[in-house]
Amino acid sequence: MTSHVHMIIGSKGRALDKIVGEMKSFTSRRLRKAIDQHPGESRRAWMEWMMKRAGIKNANNNDWQLWQQHNKPLEILNSEMFYQKLEYIHMNPVEAGFVEKAEEYIYSSARDFHGKKGLIELNYIV
Repeated sequence: MTSHVHMIIGSKGRALDKIVGEMKSFTSRRLRKAIDQHPGESRRAWMEWMMKRAGIKNANNNDWQLWQQHNKPLEILNSEMFYQKLEYIHMNPVEAGFVEKAEEYIYSSARDFHGKKGLIELNYIV
């Protein structure tokens, strides 16, 4: 999605808040570097302004913020709930009108579930 991310994550032993924090830190640094290295990006000044403004407003940051501080985690308690949440995630770009079929959205794991290789390597914890 253009304004948010849905993920189902799991771990064997690592705290999920640490995993999410590391993901946010890594992606924020990479995006900042990508923006800095592409001066021809037409939205560069606007993106930098937005993220610097957000960073200044947040005492937890020095000068830059991509992600919101809070998450809305849900504990998945059973396989029925897992598949309900997975369906919701996969249908999000369809409901937003970006694509007609979930597997057409290039940034979705729905591609993998329909026999097409997605952009992200999926790992399953059993």
